[in-house]
Amino acid sequence: MNELIQFIFSMRFFYALAALLAGVAAMFSLTLQMQMFQQNSYFPKRYLPWLKENEKRKIVFRAIVFLLYAVFIINKGITVITVALAVYMVFSIIKSARVQKNSIIPLKFTARVKRMYFVFGILLALLTLLQFFLLKDVSYLFLSVNVVFCVFPYLCVFLLCVLLYPVEKSIGKWYVKDAKKILDSYNGRLKVIGVTGSFGKTGTKMILTAMLKEKYNVLTTPKNFNTTMGVVRTVREYLKPQTEIFVCEMGAKKTGDIKELCDLVNPDTALITTVGPQHLDTFLSIDNVFSTKFELYDSVKLRNGKAFVCGDSEEIKNRIGDKEVVLYGTNSSYDYYADNISFSAGGVTFDLHLLGETVQITTKLLGSHNVLNIVGSAAVAHSYGVSPESIKFAVSRLTAPEHRLEIKRYANGSTLIDDAYNSNPVGCLEACRVLSRFSPMKRVLITPGLVELGDEEYKHNFKLGQVASECADFIILVGIERSRPLKEGIMSKGYDEDKLFVAASFKEAYEKYITMADSNTVVLIENDLPDNYLK
Repeated sequence: MNELIQFIFSMRFFYALAALLAGVAAMFSLTLQMQMFQQNSYFPKRYLPWLKENEKRKIVFRAIVFLLYAVFIINKGITVITVALAVYMVFSIIKSARVQKNSIIPLKFTARVKRMYFVFGILLALLTLLQFFLLKDVSYLFLSVNVVFCVFPYLCVFLLCVLLYPVEKSIGKWYVKDAKKILDSYNGRLKVIGVTGSFGKTGTKMILTAMLKEKYNVLTTPKNFNTTMGVVRTVREYLKPQTEIFVCEMGAKKTGDIKELCDLVNPDTALITTVGPQHLDTFLSIDNVFSTKFELYDSVKLRNGKAFVCGDSEEIKNRIGDKEVVLYGTNSSYDYYADNISFSAGGVTFDLHLLGETVQITTKLLGSHNVLNIVGSAAVAHSYGVSPESIKFAVSRLTAPEHRLEIKRYANGSTLIDDAYNSNPVGCLEACRVLSRFSPMKRVLITPGLVELGDEEYKHNFKLGQVASECADFIILVGIERSRPLKEGIMSKGYDEDKLFVAASFKEAYEKYITMADSNTVVLIENDLPDNYLK
């Protein structure tokens, strides 16, 4: 008993306890960093800009905390350190819970995140055991590493990236190889349609799938599964022996991304919606966006397939040259086009022309961009033998994809136009015009603006602000710093400043909105940005 009491009050015990407390604090301090790493698609290069922007204000505080630790450890103040780490651990746990509760997109414990936490836990346990059992004379060195991890948690992210890089690469290669094996097993029986573009991919994908289902057994990539691993997961989990057509949405953030997807699925047909200023922080130029999107064209042409391209896209028309494509849009010279278009708050009506055949279309989908999405989808479906009447029927049953100009009931009986997943300049402007058609209702806009536009970001947010000022009776901007270009654009049109509000978060914006909402109010939520963008 005396030996146990002596051990509990020994320096060795306090070092072990301090190391354990530091390790637990480090695990919980990692929550926010892991969440941001996940929201940046597990790419260190994308996570780093967020880190620079958000951690630069905290680096001095973190450095002072570690400096105080160093002073106490040099002066053998392990008791004070242990108490301080106990407090820090409780603080980290509370903050972690708060982050998960208040975040727009909380951390998802995917297999990858679980692997990272598991390896981190093993590493912390080893450091604690080493300092306790092996090198007690210099145990402060191992304790110091644990303290570094809890005070500077972002260092853990980079360390884990390095440690797990070979594992993640091997897992990714195995999944891709398995997906290829599944696709090859169809021996050409499965037709693959690739859908890409700067905007309109998801909406077009869903519309095309609805049309093709009138005649075929169709699989489409769900939700936002438009990366290589998203497509791999779709193939491995959802593709069935009876599937006849696979509609594959293809996203890209850098040159080569579409080619990588094409090498995986070998598309027979291409549908390219638009080319525009999207992800310019990684693409750097519209020319790079065009060449990347047309990697789908190059792949399809190798198999003598057809490429359907939106002729109304100025960026495409300016660059397409003599490429052999089927154009669609609102120009009567195209093989597939729409005219006599009539918009209302309840939807759109227009005449659809399919290689000389005409059918009148009525849809509940809002916005002129959806007219183009329907025409492009109809062009591809028609080429696969779906009749004009079947296309008309499919369109009449369409509802808006989740969070894309989706009409819902909202707070205090108001109407919500949910466009939270729209993040491109053209689509955001069109959404504002949709809002304008709900007059004489009280029209409210809630938005943080646009991101990932590189040097073009200010210009497009300023323009969005100008258009918003003409379409909304009240505007609530989200993000104190982020919304400055929007606010400047709004005020440049002489907007009533009493009807403009700036909120620090979506929660604060909602609280402001409900004070003005009633059954005669319509609100457009435009681009519900994840947490890594808000500031």
